[in-house]
Amino acid sequence: MPGDFATEILGQSATKSSVEALRSELGLDKHPIPRYFEWLSNVFQGDFGSSFSGRSKVQGDQGDRSRLVVELIIPRLKNTLFLTGVSALVAIPLALLLGISAALYRNSVYDRSATGFSLITVSSPEFFTGYIFILLLATLFPVFPTIANVNEDTSLIDRFYLTALPVFTLTLVTMGHMMRMTRSAIINILSSEYIEMAKLSGATRYEVIVKHALPNAWAPIAQVITINLAYMLIGSVVVEFVFNYQGIGRLMVGSVYNRDIPVVQACALIFASTYVILNLLADLIGIISNPRLLYPK
Repeated sequence: MPGDFATEILGQSATKSSVEALRSELGLDKHPIPRYFEWLSNVFQGDFGSSFSGRSKVQGDQGDRSRLVVELIIPRLKNTLFLTGVSALVAIPLALLLGISAALYRNSVYDRSATGFSLITVSSPEFFTGYIFILLLATLFPVFPTIANVNEDTSLIDRFYLTALPVFTLTLVTMGHMMRMTRSAIINILSSEYIEMAKLSGATRYEVIVKHALPNAWAPIAQVITINLAYMLIGSVVVEFVFNYQGIGRLMVGSVYNRDIPVVQACALIFASTYVILNLLADLIGIISNPRLLYPK
């Protein structure tokens, strides 16, 4: 995007000297590479800097100070983690249940219906699914509010009610992928020789799935679950914008519009770190559930 915070906040009518003065005050007159490494050095010391758009002075213990990036992010991050956590609690058990049952009744009407529905949910972008929920459950049948307006004083029950549509949206867009991977992993395991031996030994269908198939299918299932957890957090950017939910994704979008670089950098660092950590966790879960991965073939 062209321009920076100084040109954005002062507008087109600002004089060149006033723009240069503000850019010098913010440090925007320096080269981007030294600015980046200076910011990175401060991050390792726990300092994410001050927000450009939060330059209105805040009364503090030591006088006036600019609004810190951490002060802006922490309450928004709590909201995003709540939204992601509730969506995961709904999506993961439902996806596992649908995936396992579809594998048990492979090629049946139920299997084809569940697979087709999951394909639709995977193919639909978040904003489209969100607007469908707004049309059905907020406009035609006004059950839930269209705007998820929560704050620190909102009770837990009200928070569940206000975030119902964003939770439904995140659940649908991630549940299909987890369900399909669970189904594929179970079907692949069920075709193994030791599963046939378990059936011949008189094991029930429940015992075959729980005692023999699931322990060996946990590695791919755990990997797809952790990846979708990361996708929930990153995908919340679009969902929060659609429902005007005051989370870190909504904060990042507003900061991009305002060219508030310190806030954008902090949000991007949180998203990237979460994605890397969850992917590492997925690999560790895969190794723990299948120790053979530690040894070369």
